[in-house]
Amino acid sequence: MKRIKSFIIIFLISIFLNKHCVAENSNELYQKIDLFSEVLENIKKNYVDEVDQAKIMDAAINGVLQYLDPYSSYMNPEMYNDMETETKGKFGGLGIEVGMEAGVVKVISPIDDTPASRAGVKAGDYIVKIDSIQVQGKSLMEAVSLMRGEVGSPIEITVRRKGTKKAIVFNIVREIIQIKSVTSKVIDNNVGYFRLTSFNENSSQQLKKKINEIKDTNKVNGFILDLRNNPGGLLSQAIEISDLFLNDGEIVSTRGRKKIENRKWFARKGDKIDGKPLVVLINYGSASASEIVAGALKDHKRAILIGENSYGKGSVQSIIPLKNKGAIRLTISKYYLPSGKSISEVGVTPDFEIEEENENFTINTASDNQLNFAVKLLNG
Repeated sequence: MKRIKSFIIIFLISIFLNKHCVAENSNELYQKIDLFSEVLENIKKNYVDEVDQAKIMDAAINGVLQYLDPYSSYMNPEMYNDMETETKGKFGGLGIEVGMEAGVVKVISPIDDTPASRAGVKAGDYIVKIDSIQVQGKSLMEAVSLMRGEVGSPIEITVRRKGTKKAIVFNIVREIIQIKSVTSKVIDNNVGYFRLTSFNENSSQQLKKKINEIKDTNKVNGFILDLRNNPGGLLSQAIEISDLFLNDGEIVSTRGRKKIENRKWFARKGDKIDGKPLVVLINYGSASASEIVAGALKDHKRAILIGENSYGKGSVQSIIPLKNKGAIRLTISKYYLPSGKSISEVGVTPDFEIEEENENFTINTASDNQLNFAVKLLNG
């Protein structure tokens, strides 16, 4: 027990330092340490089932991180290894980006053409049950692990949706998720359309190539950049993609506790669509990098935004490896738009707020009211 107590002391001191809540005096701090130790002793002696002490400490670490914000979390070695596999752009699962809100797993965005999006899972849904297991009380990474499984295996997820009284049950079959970052099309022979579903390592190059293809073979009045249900990705790609449509000016800045995290990024000369009108489509599933692009283009009056208020994930997470071969995902700074406004928990507001009627973005103006409005706007 001495080893646990010494760990507790270090652990709790780090809690207080991370939250800038150093106790008024050392007595209060040690009272909290003793209290935590007492709770652990009571769990060990009196809890109805025998518990794994190591798992309790994992849960305590994760609880501290999630107390900081919805995006900070702990990954044990197995979870960290899974996360590294996932970021390579090919992984097994449902195809949803998730976060935590008030201890509940929340869908940030379903990825296009994945089992989750085809089943009808929406941004903003709260996942309350995975198969027969209640999700509330579990960490984000534990919930993600439950959703993973063998390709072809079935899974049942139960969600709560705002505006819907009854829980919604989805029966989904897991697949290998292959993310196609950019698709494009010419609409009505005069509008260039680009759909960006994520910000991975090659997104800006893919988008640049699609822009050149449309410019070389068509005479278009303007362009549409569709960022709906795009959960984000790499900050570097958000900067490069914003830069494709800007000639100068600030794109985004970050601010954190450390001076090294206080940075600004600026556009270079060279608007790839030659100053032609640009419309950006966003919705509640547009998060993080999507919000940086949409916000920068709006602030510089380079694009008109159509759709719904974006998600509001305006923070930067760093993956910090640990000695046990696990890692923590820790928020180290926040994004700020050129106007100086923060995206966090606020999001980006469109110029024309239009609720979406169509949940599947199939480049079909007849069934997509937001896209239809954008095309009409560009065509005068």
